Amino acid sequence: MNRYEGAKAQYAALGVDVEEALARLAGKPISIHCWQGDDVRGFDRPDGGATGGIQTTGDYPGRARSFAELTADFDQACALIPGKKRINLHACYAVFAPGEWADRDALTYRHFAAWVDYAKARGIGIDFNPTAFSHPMVRGGLTLSSPDEDVRRFWIRHCLACRRIAEDIGQALGDQVLHNIWIPDGLKDVPADRLGPRLRLKAALDEIFAQPLPHVIDCVESKVFGIGLESYTVGSNEFYMAYAATHPGVYNLLDNGHYHPTETVSDKIPALLAFFDKLPLHVTRPVRWDSDHVVLLDDELLEICKEIVRCGALQKVLIGLDFFDASINRVAAWVVGARNAQRALLHALLLPHNTLAALQDAGRFTEKMALAEDCKTLPFGDIWAHYCQTQGVPGDGAWFEIIQRYEADILAKRG
Repeated sequence: MNRYEGAKAQYAALGVDVEEALARLAGKPISIHCWQGDDVRGFDRPDGGATGGIQTTGDYPGRARSFAELTADFDQACALIPGKKRINLHACYAVFAPGEWADRDALTYRHFAAWVDYAKARGIGIDFNPTAFSHPMVRGGLTLSSPDEDVRRFWIRHCLACRRIAEDIGQALGDQVLHNIWIPDGLKDVPADRLGPRLRLKAALDEIFAQPLPHVIDCVESKVFGIGLESYTVGSNEFYMAYAATHPGVYNLLDNGHYHPTETVSDKIPALLAFFDKLPLHVTRPVRWDSDHVVLLDDELLEICKEIVRCGALQKVLIGLDFFDASINRVAAWVVGARNAQRALLHALLLPHNTLAALQDAGRFTEKMALAEDCKTLPFGDIWAHYCQTQGVPGDGAWFEIIQRYEADILAKRG
């Protein structure tokens, strides 16, 4: 008996169907963010760089500088990542013809047609985000909540344009596109008015979401604070939670780096699933604050995936990644983070959730604890190795040498 068959037998003894778990994992897409490959710079501003409540640090060589380089890097990463994939775009990744340029409030579908062709050729979906940062019209740290009518109208036009682009992408792909609004709006010091900016944001969102679009899944993303916005964030969790709850068709995206360190997204998932039919999720890794580090196989990621599976919500929770690290090989960062997300889902799919839940309901807490602890030493790694093999990607310990060759042959030669 080989290691996979032996491991499968151990899981079967607990009532876990390994083959079914692998099939469910293989059918679950993860949306991989394009902005890891170029440090959140995009293609639409020559000065580049992430600003406005976010920051990328590091100077590792080989950053992608164009659509061709970014997609080549993404292809290399995807060749090392098992499972179904989507690509998550920001509006700043518009692809312009030579000599062409459009400001963000004038973007149209044609500026993303190259991305659609790219996705079609690879059989992957696309998700889409307005880019309300790294732009001169972010004034005083404010966009959709600004008291300046010109600033506010600019960003409303941008978000309206992005929803239309998302709808056109969805039509072209025969798919639904997650359209996520995150803004950096807030204040560095204690505000004199907390309500006014939120009322302006609410009115702006009402205008942006006024037209239903059948290929678009709308969501809003909260944050606890940002750089230069330490004292007050307009789009707080409470604000967006209330907005989504009172606006059918709009969802509250959970980013596990956007909360107080004592809060856990794993606990929020079942709470929201009691009320929403979909739950968008950004998986990242905060270190002391929302620093968007590469996703590791840590306790909270495991708990997040356990809740997704326990709740029978594998199709309801829309999983995306969100991290950016310029201090390491950027392609390897994609691979590590995406493989860890897949690992955590597989780990969750291999747990005897029904048995554990039945023990809890019966008040047999000692037995539940003992079984849950025993599951931690099951031969999960053998099942993961088999999954990678059947998906046609290198196993652990084999993929990194491919990254090293890619760096030597491609990345190291970029200026």
